[in-house]
Amino acid sequence: MTRIPRARRAITALAAASALVVSVAACGSGSDSGSAGGSDKAKVTLILKDLQNPFFTALADGAKAEAAKDNVELTVVAAKKDGDEQGQIDEIESAVLKGQDGILILPSGPAVNKAMNDAKAQGVTVIALDTPPDPIDTADITFATNNFEAGELIGQWSKAFMAGKPAVIAMLDQFSDRTIQTDLNRDQGFLQGMGIDLADKTKKGDEAKTGKYGDNGTYTIACQEPTTGAEDGGRTAMENCLTKNKNINLVYTINEPSASGAYKALQAAGLQDKVTIVSIDGSCDGVENVTKGVIAATSQQYPVKMAELGVKAVADKVAGKALPAVSEGLDFYNTGTALITDKAEDGVKSTSTADGSKICW
Repeated sequence: MTRIPRARRAITALAAASALVVSVAACGSGSDSGSAGGSDKAKVTLILKDLQNPFFTALADGAKAEAAKDNVELTVVAAKKDGDEQGQIDEIESAVLKGQDGILILPSGPAVNKAMNDAKAQGVTVIALDTPPDPIDTADITFATNNFEAGELIGQWSKAFMAGKPAVIAMLDQFSDRTIQTDLNRDQGFLQGMGIDLADKTKKGDEAKTGKYGDNGTYTIACQEPTTGAEDGGRTAMENCLTKNKNINLVYTINEPSASGAYKALQAAGLQDKVTIVSIDGSCDGVENVTKGVIAATSQQYPVKMAELGVKAVADKVAGKALPAVSEGLDFYNTGTALITDKAEDGVKSTSTADGSKICW
């Protein structure tokens, strides 16, 4: 594999207060063992983007289970909403002041980088989960999906499914005022998987693009709208796209909550049977929506694995062990992805919803 391309974007920080703290600590078997073992516990703070998205709650649950197994004292905190960089900065600074051994974070944007570097300078192990920071060495290590590959898989499936028919594409992203490396990689992967030239095709706010996809198909990127990764955002984004082009027949969404919202907008417009939605996540709700035909195909990722690896890495570091090595050809530890669909296409490796539901979150 090659390294994933990076891009520079202007960032607008959203200042907001951090919210809701959940703590979990592994308990000793008795008062003596608990007291004696308490000083040996690694202390870790997990900083999420929010506590509403099922991906983040699954990740938190995985971290709690691993913390109990590894005798780690875990604190889970979250910013007020996805994109709240200042909220995450506040939580990083708080974790440092509390003397935490490690910080696990899903960084909301580059504004968080300085606080992450400052924490490392204070001797705190800083690990990114799900969202690789830019630059990647802002964290000591990142455990994440290969988001380019996840996007590429649904792009390859979409190209095969469209079979050379004109593709009028709606791209429903996370934000319009900042670029998150995760989202950029998914966008670029999707376009490359479709066989679309990547040059100038992923810039936010660009006018509709047209050209060739695959061998001889034509495409139009009808819109590129922000969703904040939420269902209501997905619905609004899809409604906005339909005002720009009623002929949209392929919808790419940054995650499954936004895909659900997009479907509701299409349903309200009576277009749900004329438009194909593809997405990324692989949650149990998302896999069920693939079964129902709401989503045609989704790339499944594994937040619980990310969390388990992150907690264990800090525990091992406190015990004097080295952090794991990054995956071959990449600058992060790849936690895997698989395409989930019940409409298999020749030449595109996929897994059925029956099998996907066994490992969903």
